[in-house]
Amino acid sequence: MITCLVADTMHESLFPMLEGLGIQYHYNPEIRRDEIKAMLPELDGIIIRSKTRIDADLLAGSGRLKFVARAGAGIDNLDEEVLKQRGIEIINAPEGNRNAVGEQTLGMLLALMNNLMKADREVRGFTWDREGNRGYELAGKTVGIIGYGNMGMTFARKLSGMECNVLAYDKYKENYADRFCTISGMDRIFEEADVVSLHIPLTEETNGMVNDVFLDSFVKPVYLLNTARGEIVSLSAVLNGLQTGKLRGAALDVLENEKLNTLTREQKETLEALARRDDVLLSPHVGGWTFESYVRINEVLTAKLAEILPGLS
Repeated sequence: MITCLVADTMHESLFPMLEGLGIQYHYNPEIRRDEIKAMLPELDGIIIRSKTRIDADLLAGSGRLKFVARAGAGIDNLDEEVLKQRGIEIINAPEGNRNAVGEQTLGMLLALMNNLMKADREVRGFTWDREGNRGYELAGKTVGIIGYGNMGMTFARKLSGMECNVLAYDKYKENYADRFCTISGMDRIFEEADVVSLHIPLTEETNGMVNDVFLDSFVKPVYLLNTARGEIVSLSAVLNGLQTGKLRGAALDVLENEKLNTLTREQKETLEALARRDDVLLSPHVGGWTFESYVRINEVLTAKLAEILPGLS
């Protein structure tokens, strides 16, 4: 019998799926780190979301552990090297929320380009300002997509009916051109893009990648979209870019520090300045957080578990 710990809050659809695979589970979304360590000798697997960091310290007593499953796309809270050294399988489910992220990214872009949040607020306050809310059309614009995995590719599909030009750059892929994009280098994106959208994981290389130098490299003012990871984008650089006109607008579903009660004074002041602007659209990391994706992630996760189960017995 395969035994696993479900250490984060999960949609209830997960549990009959696990039972269907013959997996015995302990569901404890409030479990503390020290309690996980105490349970490890009894576990074949752990299913987590974002709150649990899987590293060498946690895995010290993990002799029996065979898999760690992340109910979501990103695996930046997993120490991949340590897991690889210990022969522990990593499973994640980017296929489960890619459609949700694609729709959110397109929705944020259209709302930003058409001043919808500003216009809505003004009409609610009985201000009827048509000229002040004149927007831009996406048709004819060039969208640069950085990272062409599950999320970037799905966003490109969503753009396919919008009559825009899509350039995609992925440092770690080859021959990934499809009918939704043209393969591009960053030089071309810097030269031609009207919109840039980030769909890359958080790594040492991408942490802080979008800074003043990065934004200054664009020839035209661009709309910046980030539905990936907040730490990739410097918010102070975004504010500078908006103030200097290098950025036409920014839609941010993720922030450098999403624990808002722990913001430093500088972080708080920067976020407050961004929040006052009509050319900024913010949301609380809900890009992949739909009712449908909540279930679909579990379906993807358990399907992948089913594939590796024969080798775990």
